[in-house]
Amino acid sequence: METYTLSTAGADLVYDVRGPLPTADGHPPLVMIGQPMDAAGFAALAARFPERTVVTYDPRGLGRSTRRDGRVDHTPDVQADDVHAVLQALAAGPVEMFASSGGAITALAVVAKHPGDVTTLVAHEPPLITLTPDGPAAVRARARVREVYEKRGWGAGMAAFVAMTSWEGEFTDAFFAQPDADPVAYGMPTEDDGSRDDPLLSDRSWAISSYRPDAEALSAAATRVVIALGEESRNVQTGRTSVATAELLGRRVTMFPSHHGGFLDGEFGYPGKPDEFGRRLREVLDGAS
Repeated sequence: METYTLSTAGADLVYDVRGPLPTADGHPPLVMIGQPMDAAGFAALAARFPERTVVTYDPRGLGRSTRRDGRVDHTPDVQADDVHAVLQALAAGPVEMFASSGGAITALAVVAKHPGDVTTLVAHEPPLITLTPDGPAAVRARARVREVYEKRGWGAGMAAFVAMTSWEGEFTDAFFAQPDADPVAYGMPTEDDGSRDDPLLSDRSWAISSYRPDAEALSAAATRVVIALGEESRNVQTGRTSVATAELLGRRVTMFPSHHGGFLDGEFGYPGKPDEFGRRLREVLDGAS
């Protein structure tokens, strides 16, 4: 694996290339992106593609990538331009892309803004919360997580986030009538370290989850766009947002094994099924529905 730093006008973007460029097998590079997860989260999945040249990167202001734009928020359009810049630096032509969570939203913006960059996009569980029928309630639930985080710190905020993302079905009055989640019950710390800059729990990434994809531009692009949904996520928020995204684009979701982090090993505490996930991704990239 070789690591590079690309300096742009507003950031120093760190990216990793596993394998040769030009590629050895005739396939385009396989690029894997997330948000707020950085390149470290794709180690297990990349290992399932030893024959491919796999590229991962850290979004600006996260992991090893620093920013010089004077901002702390994360927006799909800025992230899309960063990904485009990395792809241009690769000088390897259009790529295949697997993108998860907020990275899937960035990837949809990449295809809309830079339609020649990607041949096939597998967008895994994009959390586009305003697209679901209960969008206003989902926005309210998101604000509740931030409120808990601001009041009580990371452990309480993360417990509130897990409670929100594991809730099945629409956000009804029953959801909001619940007491705040107990961080101990979720294995989270109770002490407050005073920080309030977490990209997941603060409002810094709200522009990502509030994004509305440009359906017209996505339909006009030559890119094959696949909206992927983990079988264990069907009834939770990211499952419902995946279905809503697919419907916006006039297509159906494509089922994948496991959950929102289904491509992960156990290094982050909630293992998925990376072997099965990798096999399914390979099938989909090869053209399976």
